[in-house]
Amino acid sequence: MVEREGAGSGAPEGDHALAGELAGRAGSLLLDVREELGFSDVRALKDTGDLRAHEYLMDALARRRPGDAVLSEEGRASVAAKSATAVAMDGPPTGNTDESVRLSASRVWIIDPLDGTREFAEEGRRDWAVHVALWEAAGEGRLAAGAVALPAQGLTLRTAPEGAVVAGTGEDGRPSERPLRLTPPAAGRLRIAVSRSRPPEFLRALAGRLGEAGTEVELVPIGSAGAKIAAVMLGEVDAYVHAGGQYEWDSAAPVAVALAAGAHASRIDGATLAYNEKDPRLPDIVVCHPESASTLLTGIRDVTAAPPG
Repeated sequence: MVEREGAGSGAPEGDHALAGELAGRAGSLLLDVREELGFSDVRALKDTGDLRAHEYLMDALARRRPGDAVLSEEGRASVAAKSATAVAMDGPPTGNTDESVRLSASRVWIIDPLDGTREFAEEGRRDWAVHVALWEAAGEGRLAAGAVALPAQGLTLRTAPEGAVVAGTGEDGRPSERPLRLTPPAAGRLRIAVSRSRPPEFLRALAGRLGEAGTEVELVPIGSAGAKIAAVMLGEVDAYVHAGGQYEWDSAAPVAVALAAGAHASRIDGATLAYNEKDPRLPDIVVCHPESASTLLTGIRDVTAAPPG
């Protein structure tokens, strides 16, 4: 029997906890892959990490939530060739739930087994993540639970019935968990997380536009999308703005946690982020403290000529 404890307006506590548990365990597995393979063969390290974390999550969800659908970045037919370079993989990756079934399902797990593969394969980098999110069809469809593990930082951020929490290790060396609370931006200053490799050109224009209006902007390069949104939630930056192309698995879990923590999360024109769509592309996003949302969306509108949401 599948455990579905809890009740109330949010997802059952079992789903929040399960998302955190699976993201954390997949993260531990990825640390083991780094230790096992080292960094000399980057392609083998990337592909092995992607597929081992994917297979772990697919197996765990099949056992723990057998009636739910799954959409994984690594469950697409297009990634099957990774098996040729991954170490000790038997056959192609386990495929996603059939699209026609997923689109009519009441519960869909949207996962990115390794977000920030490039950073994962660079020795010493800590800005990569594991994403596990649950979307439910109830109402108009919504993210009901989610977790972002930052394995190299020893942290997992996840949703909870009354908000969001961050789990790690306390000063006494024991596991600890505390509520996740957003830090308001400093007056007249915004730190915006941007892609290390593909910072959208319009962000420089946005920084200039906000500067003219009296807000000093610092663009902070960070690796994976999950690490960037986690940095917003941990107070290391004030916002994440991206418009260079993404998919649902890149943002579902971190957006679930950000919304649960009270953050603003939307498309860059202010529109609602929609998940479990036929086309999983979700190309742009802004996540920030609610106090910054109007400033950022107005500035983005001014530099992109996009209509306000």
